[in-house]
Amino acid sequence: MLADRGSARRGLVERGALSPTWTRGSRSCRRPAPRVRSPRRRGPRPSAGSEVDATPSRVGLVAVVAGPRPVPPPTRKGSSIRSPRALLVYPRFGPRSFWNYQETCKATGARYSATPLGLITVAALLPPHWEVRLVDRNVEDLEDADLAWADVVMTGGMLPQQRDTLALIDLARAAGKPVAVGGPDATASPDVYEAAEFLVQGEAEETLQGFAADFEAGTKGARYVAAEYPDVTRSPIPRFDLLKLDRYMHVGVQFSRGCPFNCEFCNVIELNGRRPRTKTVEQVLRELDALLAVGYRGHVDFVDDNFIGNRKAARPLLHALAGWLEQRRHPFEFTTEASLDLADDPDLLALMQAANFFAIFVGIETPDKAALLESKKVQNSRRDIAESVRAIHRAGIFVNAGFIIGFDAERSSMSQAMIGCIEATGIPVCMVGLLYALPGTQLSRRLEAEGRLWPDAHAVLEDDADQCTSGLNYATRRPRAEMLADYRTVLERIYAPAAFFGRVRRVGRELDRSRHRLRQPARHVLRDLRSFLRIAARLGARERGARLAFWGAMLDCLLHNPRAIKISASFAALYLHLGPYARLLVERLDGQIARGEALPPPAAAGAAAGPAMPRLAC
Repeated sequence: MLADRGSARRGLVERGALSPTWTRGSRSCRRPAPRVRSPRRRGPRPSAGSEVDATPSRVGLVAVVAGPRPVPPPTRKGSSIRSPRALLVYPRFGPRSFWNYQETCKATGARYSATPLGLITVAALLPPHWEVRLVDRNVEDLEDADLAWADVVMTGGMLPQQRDTLALIDLARAAGKPVAVGGPDATASPDVYEAAEFLVQGEAEETLQGFAADFEAGTKGARYVAAEYPDVTRSPIPRFDLLKLDRYMHVGVQFSRGCPFNCEFCNVIELNGRRPRTKTVEQVLRELDALLAVGYRGHVDFVDDNFIGNRKAARPLLHALAGWLEQRRHPFEFTTEASLDLADDPDLLALMQAANFFAIFVGIETPDKAALLESKKVQNSRRDIAESVRAIHRAGIFVNAGFIIGFDAERSSMSQAMIGCIEATGIPVCMVGLLYALPGTQLSRRLEAEGRLWPDAHAVLEDDADQCTSGLNYATRRPRAEMLADYRTVLERIYAPAAFFGRVRRVGRELDRSRHRLRQPARHVLRDLRSFLRIAARLGARERGARLAFWGAMLDCLLHNPRAIKISASFAALYLHLGPYARLLVERLDGQIARGEALPPPAAAGAAAGPAMPRLAC
């Protein structure tokens, strides 16, 4: 039913896709150095913080066996030696993340938004005689029996998952199990994970076979660094059979890795490169067939860094997807991430509409043209942003967007300009955050060279979840208190019920849903109906402040564009999270400003700049 981008696509780790560096997407590393395998000594155990003590009667924190768990043969064929047992554990995201959507999940009967695509890809890359269990700590408990079963614990994730990954290392070592850590954060910040016996940096297709061979040979610890970006046509079909599919709002797949653009703050190009690498059309269709075979129907998210980064490859895939859907009576509908220049290509938009795409995430970042140019987001600086968004809406695809406050080029308050841009585009779901200099990015390197990056800039604190709760980890050009006040104003205004549902109303009228097809099982129709009744009971009855705006948007959609009612209802479901989340952030920002936390450290040279009105792209 829902159309969120999910899974921390832009968490503290800006955007990007899964690079099976063991977990989907983090964007925080430089291109890996040549492959190295070297013995490792255990470092001191890092403190896992208060999280470790949260459930002393269990092995730990929230975790999941996302299965059905297949039962492979206990020994290798023709051998009496027991096969290695790998416990793949996906770390928990913090409850304060923009992408957490717990209230939305409760309304829809799910437990988390997105599946751990990276780890089920890793499971497929392991030797076939290995036994594998998958545990997703976002949706179920990790039991003592899981650790007792395992020969090795394999984990890793993005920067917002760092604290839980470290807690996992402690839990595994307390149980006497060696740990292998990979993923985007381990690739970017390997020193954080010194306590793990095995460390994998880079994409798994390049490194995992070496790890598996060494582990079977009795190696006690090693480091593996990918020598190059691998050919993704070698990537296997993910182990969808390991997932408990009914616990997620959508399932991820991947077509490409990398993005051709050069945004200074984004680490996609550091992690996955600027030359998008694509799977074959046949490869993607086989993955969708495999997903269909395990019984899944509904929302599938292409987790690509930029789905249209290689348009020459994307067009044949879209043609093939439309035919595949037709032959199988439209079991799936799709979302992805793309650059705003998609609006310039009506033929490509038509292909995406025919292939049942209904939403994309776009990084708009800021309406300030000077800030766009400074951050090398040039593709957004030469256009009318609002008209570009409307062009995508007219193709039946709605836009979710990211916005950032904190660029050096900002010379005065940005709140009114950003609110104006959001209202002009009519985008209901906007992830507004503070600029965060991610490790390994051009931005971090520049700020460090200027002496402006804080010494502990990349420390992950207890309340850190993404750039909505963290950011400005450097000496800012304009007053820090002003930036936080801007952030507070934007959040308060855009997520007021009247403003949010006003945008829902406008999008509901703009979307052309005439070509969208989705054949749902009867149980899914009933599930969606129950979800809507829960949403209506809360927003349309109990929450007085939202009641009028909610019913106004739903009735307006039924009157003017009834085909879009499912989308309008989905936005309402997302507001169950977004409304309270915005109020929580506003309260937090008020406290920070009142306590003087908005004050920066001693200013770096050249930090001050005179006020000037921003040039707007909206």
